[in-house]
Amino acid sequence: MSNLDLIQLTEQTKKLTAMVVEDEKVTNELLSSTFKNFFSGVESFFEGASALSAYEKNMPDVVFVDVIMSGMDGIELSRKIRELNPNQIIIVISASNDIEKISESIEVGVNSFIQKPIDTKKIIELLSNVVSMIAKKKKIETKTFSISLPLDLYEIVNDNAKAESISKNAVIIRALRSFYE
Repeated sequence: MSNLDLIQLTEQTKKLTAMVVEDEKVTNELLSSTFKNFFSGVESFFEGASALSAYEKNMPDVVFVDVIMSGMDGIELSRKIRELNPNQIIIVISASNDIEKISESIEVGVNSFIQKPIDTKKIIELLSNVVSMIAKKKKIETKTFSISLPLDLYEIVNDNAKAESISKNAVIIRALRSFYE
């Protein structure tokens, strides 16, 4: 990845917040300090219960979670987060090769699974994927724009759209912009 690509990636990730949930102190500190270079804010937790409590208050854009932790493990935490927010981006970071744990995390619906140890190349690839996921999610949200109009207004919007060869949504958005300016 070139420096220019890395700068563009950082510009995108700096608009986001992250949460790191990792019970191993050195790994937690390493991930947190690394991600602070990319995200506007990074919260760090060593166990699932306190992470879940903080998640409910702050709702970060991305959650990085270890699978094997004492108390509430990463899969259970991911499951509870998924119940609160089905669209949350959750990335499992684990040293575990346990196929059962990997399968269970896929069942929960985590967005990505990355194995430790993590090097710089893996982090950059991971962050590129995160930015793509968020861009895709925003694109979908934008495409689902709909509004109910009275029939007479609908006909005016439809006529204007045909006259200008643009979408009805574009006519409505222009009208809303001029109304709120």
